[in-house]
Amino acid sequence: MTGHTDKYHSCEDASEYLVPLLNERDVFNTEVYTMGMTLHGGSIDFGRYDVVVLNINQVVWDEDVKSDFEKYVSSGGGLVVMHEADNAFPEWGEFNRMIGLGGWGDRDKSAGPYYYWKDGGFLKDFESSGPCGWHGQRVPFMINVRQPMHPIMKGLPSAWLHVNDELYGNLRGPVENMEVLATGFSDERTGGTGKEEPVSFTVAYGNGRVFHCVLGHTSKGDNVALKNVGYQLVYVRGVEWAATGEVTIELPESLPSAESALQRELLCD
Repeated sequence: MTGHTDKYHSCEDASEYLVPLLNERDVFNTEVYTMGMTLHGGSIDFGRYDVVVLNINQVVWDEDVKSDFEKYVSSGGGLVVMHEADNAFPEWGEFNRMIGLGGWGDRDKSAGPYYYWKDGGFLKDFESSGPCGWHGQRVPFMINVRQPMHPIMKGLPSAWLHVNDELYGNLRGPVENMEVLATGFSDERTGGTGKEEPVSFTVAYGNGRVFHCVLGHTSKGDNVALKNVGYQLVYVRGVEWAATGEVTIELPESLPSAESALQRELLCD
């Protein structure tokens, strides 16, 4: 689902990668649903799909649409939330439970705790006040895998270098039934939070599977983050896992490493 994000992002440029990355693999049969600012009841039948990928922000859905979507996911539908889609629907409590953590959109301390990696484990910070949602400069940073045996992450290096991207931090949310797959250190020297922040995680919502990845900032003329091989693999494997609970997509021979980022253009249009 695409069609509207916000003034800082380009859903059109993002879709030029997010859709072909799925289409170049035989496991997916992809349809693109392009919406405007508002989605009215009866506009889309979520039940037709095994998984819905959200490439949206600052949109308005009717209450009927929200109710249908809650039923879809809780009944076993898959959901994938990419980058700025976690800024959407701050007032929608069930959406916040689906995505685990969210940012911006006037979310505050009432949205839930900050959640980050510290001293070998994850910390819920209910006490700190402050903004919900932050990122420093778009610079390279290391992705650190925390669940190497999860189907999405299995076989990937324990750490790899990701190229210039927004590393979301100071996210808040219910943090219910959530498993963080990987983190990245948000360096204060480049305007970050100074914390090891979650960058990809899963959430169980009823019988549904949710994959949430904060990586992949895309604005007009800036899609370098989507060319990172590590990002591409986590994305397509995350979509398959959200749809089926399994991952059959094999890893390529060339993988990113902690020493150097690996970039790849698309193999298809």
